[in-house]
Amino acid sequence: MLQYTVNGDGPTVTFLHGFTQSGQTWLPVLDVLGNDVTATLIDAPGHGGSLDGKRSLDDTASDIAEIMPTGILVGYSMGARMALHVALQSPNQVTTLVLISGTAGIESETDRTTRRDSDARLASRILEIGVPAFVNEWLALPMFAGLTEQTADIPERLRNTAQGLADSLIYAGTGSQTPLWESLCRLTMPVHLIAGERDEKFVAQAKRMHQLIPESVLHIVPSAGHTVHLEQPEMFASILRSVIASGNSEK
Repeated sequence: MLQYTVNGDGPTVTFLHGFTQSGQTWLPVLDVLGNDVTATLIDAPGHGGSLDGKRSLDDTASDIAEIMPTGILVGYSMGARMALHVALQSPNQVTTLVLISGTAGIESETDRTTRRDSDARLASRILEIGVPAFVNEWLALPMFAGLTEQTADIPERLRNTAQGLADSLIYAGTGSQTPLWESLCRLTMPVHLIAGERDEKFVAQAKRMHQLIPESVLHIVPSAGHTVHLEQPEMFASILRSVIASGNSEK
């Protein structure tokens, strides 16, 4: 069973975090939103209090669907991949899907094999050097250059275990993901695709997904990289408020 907490009083929004984070790393966003939402913050498999990381993306999507109330589902990076699986497997649970720095997977079998090998090496690296040293290496990657010491929230990341993070990479890493590009046309709920303008790889992913998802809106956020919601929390909150308002106006 995945661990989760519920905060606030308002429309229901479920949040899925990125690799090495936890549900609590959404709190800076909730500070900006105030009590505008009832937020369900889920710890992904192998993260936070969800110690069992040996869950595939399909398994994880089923776990999330059992927990989340019907409503808006927001996922960032790894969490965006999980959210996409939830929306495809349990569409009645998701009224609106919000994907931040997400992808529908790697199409080439050769490239997926290469990525699985890379994920396996990274998992071994975590077990070899431990979480504190690995988190330092992870956050030193260029894609996280927009984070400050505060927004990186290293103490929360250090709550994770080496085994949990390693298992997450093996069982739910991008290399293990079945590509979902051909399934995107099945998404019938509104989908908001968010990417930071400095994150060229995921801007391209978002633009391509936008072309394939019927009810999608593309948001390219200025002065932001991969961690859009933490680098530009006010702008992300504004987008989410508009998503909530749009959903309420349709009722």
